[in-house]
Amino acid sequence: MIIVMQPHASEAEINRVVEKITGLGLKVHLSEGRYRTIIGVIGDKKIINGLPVEVLPGVEKVVSVTESYKLVGREFKHEDSVIDVGGVPVGGDGLVVMAGPCAVESREQLLESAEAVKAGGAQFLRGGAYKPRTSPYSFQGLEEKGLEMLAEAREKTGLKIVTEVVDIQSVPVVCAYADVVQVGARNMQNFQLLKAVGKAGKPVLLKRGIAATINEWLNAAEYVMNEGNYSVIMCERGIRTFENFTRNTLDLSAVAAVKSVSHLPVIVDPSHGTGVWKLVRPMSRAAVAAGADGLMIEVHPNPAEALSDGKQSLTPENFAGLMREVAGIANLMGRRMA
Repeated sequence: MIIVMQPHASEAEINRVVEKITGLGLKVHLSEGRYRTIIGVIGDKKIINGLPVEVLPGVEKVVSVTESYKLVGREFKHEDSVIDVGGVPVGGDGLVVMAGPCAVESREQLLESAEAVKAGGAQFLRGGAYKPRTSPYSFQGLEEKGLEMLAEAREKTGLKIVTEVVDIQSVPVVCAYADVVQVGARNMQNFQLLKAVGKAGKPVLLKRGIAATINEWLNAAEYVMNEGNYSVIMCERGIRTFENFTRNTLDLSAVAAVKSVSHLPVIVDPSHGTGVWKLVRPMSRAAVAAGADGLMIEVHPNPAEALSDGKQSLTPENFAGLMREVAGIANLMGRRMA
């Protein structure tokens, strides 16, 4: 249920409605927009359906939400959400770029990557310290040592850090270093992990699962937001289809689809979406044209020697070219580089 308050409802009137709801053991989520406050009610449907809140002062109307996701949807919040990551906005008029190597391999490799993406115009450094890999024999990451290197790179460059968390046990240590916690495609429906990162309170980058529907992806975001963490960034990174020319099929229609039903920002990862470095630049241009709020790009000083995903990684020179191209398209779309 969504309770829409009148435009000039007082704080006392809002608090009275909240007290009425919480007194029945229901969970309340507030969305304070520019013009009015919306109260989301989560809990037992029988209790919710019997709530006589329409008669309370300050209430304009009550709306029943039919979708399984409540907080993610535009009924809960009509305006686009802008996620503030330490002063860097994700969403709104700006276009953000998260770039760096798939995996943190060494201090030298990471710092060189960080300097390159900073020079190219990125605002975030991406890099995996914990790496969930298909094969148990593949490089699994440097773990906390890798997180320490990411923190050093942030100190030297000023870039914000986005890195992946792979299990509940590592949530505290990753949150201690990261500015944005990434939940990868393989963990999109790891519901206990989603709850844990929701409770941790750090901004969350939620990648779409390799075979997930848009509805499933949105409901995964709902798990995070239901824990009180509204700082969720959606990331389209390609889905698995019958096509095998590319690593995945990059579903750019998902950008427009999600933004039509949800207020959350959506970024695109064309590196994983294609798995082919030559396709990353054109798909980045297409993503910006489709309305994406940002890009996640894999960049490596020497892709041929990368321990993970070298085939889809750009060199610093190619990344600089990509940034010039997407800046031009962003300008045409009325966007600006954040």
